[in-house]
Amino acid sequence: MTTALITHADCLEHVTPDGHPERVARLEHVLHALQTLDLHRVTAREATDEEIRLVHPQRYIDRIVAAEPAKGVTQLDADTWMSPGSVRAARLAAGAGIQAVDMVIGGEVQNAFCATRPPGHHAETETPMGFCLFGTAALAAKRALDVHGLERVAVVDFDVHHGNGTQDLLWNEARSLFITSQQMPLWPGTGHPEERGAHDNVMNLPLPPDSGGAEMRARYENEAFPRLRDFAPELLIISAGFDAHQDDPLANLNWTVDDFRWVTRALCDIARETAGGRVVSTLEGGYDLAGLSASAKAHVEVLMEAGA
Repeated sequence: MTTALITHADCLEHVTPDGHPERVARLEHVLHALQTLDLHRVTAREATDEEIRLVHPQRYIDRIVAAEPAKGVTQLDADTWMSPGSVRAARLAAGAGIQAVDMVIGGEVQNAFCATRPPGHHAETETPMGFCLFGTAALAAKRALDVHGLERVAVVDFDVHHGNGTQDLLWNEARSLFITSQQMPLWPGTGHPEERGAHDNVMNLPLPPDSGGAEMRARYENEAFPRLRDFAPELLIISAGFDAHQDDPLANLNWTVDDFRWVTRALCDIARETAGGRVVSTLEGGYDLAGLSASAKAHVEVLMEAGA
């Protein structure tokens, strides 16, 4: 078994204004960091409207398509921008998650990393936000549940910002478990422990600013991992944001590359216990280019070790 890397050059065609943290260089640096690794490399395909409708209504998809400018850039909210090519890039990111689920459940690979952009975990049912257009991780979970017939799928999100979109999209999905750690206080302001989902299927682990990797490890070991084992997912999806890194400009949780390596290894160990090692990971945040690329490489190296 191997680890798949699913990506597409057209994800670089989603352009944001100069100075915007979610920039083309992010994906360029991640792909450069992964270029020497022995991965099963797959070209992403676009998700269709029918596939995206697993999490977003058609009227929302139509609104996003209509918002794409013919030239230049257009602003959807304070943080989220589109350019010519943004819709295709977002469809490719969503499609990569679908492909990853299909390949992992189909036994073609043990696990997969989707190196795509824009990210997805802030996009709510009918609201683009936080650089995100389509809810990639939630869509991957619904693909596994509704198309492949799995009974339990977990999504773990260690991005420094709360995955409010994934929470919204999976809030009423009793077959899912969403576990998310995030710095608090921090944008978007959601992610309190009392936000538990319609079926007690959401676990929020807020972390205080400047807390560091040791507190994160303790919270995961004492709270997240026991809950994940009790749920016993048949597939584990990771929203892999690397903006908790100590050099990231948008937050201050001060994790190191080894912290990302540790949490990835622990999640893969649980997936091996409950899901036959089946893991799908999708790139979310991370805005210091050196910290992002080093952390993403460590994350994928652990996936490769688990998939060997």
